[in-house]
Amino acid sequence: MIYFASDFHLGIPNHADSLEREKSLVSWLEMAAKDATAIYLMGDIFDFWFEYKRAVPRGFVRLLGTLARLTDSGIEITVFKGNHDMWMFGYLEEECGVKTVSDALEKELNGKQFYLHHGDGLGRGERAYKLLRGFFRSGICQWLFARLHPNFGIGLALLLSRKSRLAQKNRYETYLGDDNEHLTVFAREMLKTRHKDFFIFGHRHLPLQIHVGENSTYFNLGEWLHHRTYVVFDGADCHLRTWKG
Repeated sequence: MIYFASDFHLGIPNHADSLEREKSLVSWLEMAAKDATAIYLMGDIFDFWFEYKRAVPRGFVRLLGTLARLTDSGIEITVFKGNHDMWMFGYLEEECGVKTVSDALEKELNGKQFYLHHGDGLGRGERAYKLLRGFFRSGICQWLFARLHPNFGIGLALLLSRKSRLAQKNRYETYLGDDNEHLTVFAREMLKTRHKDFFIFGHRHLPLQIHVGENSTYFNLGEWLHHRTYVVFDGADCHLRTWKG
């Protein structure tokens, strides 16, 4: 079995809720570890993450310890950088044994072609966001932020996170339709030139299973503040499921 999940946004809206969600995530990982050959955590694991040279954000020890224990046992875990936790520079690889992916990962699994990505900045449009994303990923932006004391830099980022749309929103999102959902459009555009059996994204915060081609399906992993959904690949097909733990 291969497992996919995304958008846990640990750190919001407060410590108690985040801790409860972290414990649920750990129990899901322990369940998956019973038969997993690989686990993909596809971005926005943390609502904010910045690795200073000698400091990382406080907390999340249950998750980090579980990741280390599972990779030590031989399970391959891949972590995608999301738009909230793009500033990963090696700590999770060195201390937890995971692999990190900055953008897309195209992979063949048991004969099926997968296109994996957090989901931000894909396709047409979102020009302003793409420019901002490029700046945030630049060396100069990272150098400037690193000059801030961790108490101030991380504290400011967490304050802004708690005011974010996801932390404050009503739990229900609305699918905008095939012509207006940029990830659906992106998948269908790619299929014009090359085949993929499965597109798996996060970022959109809606659990989705949409047929985008004759033999192609787009899954969105949803988020864990309200849905706690994930996808499992059994070697032949993918299934969208909800974690109750």
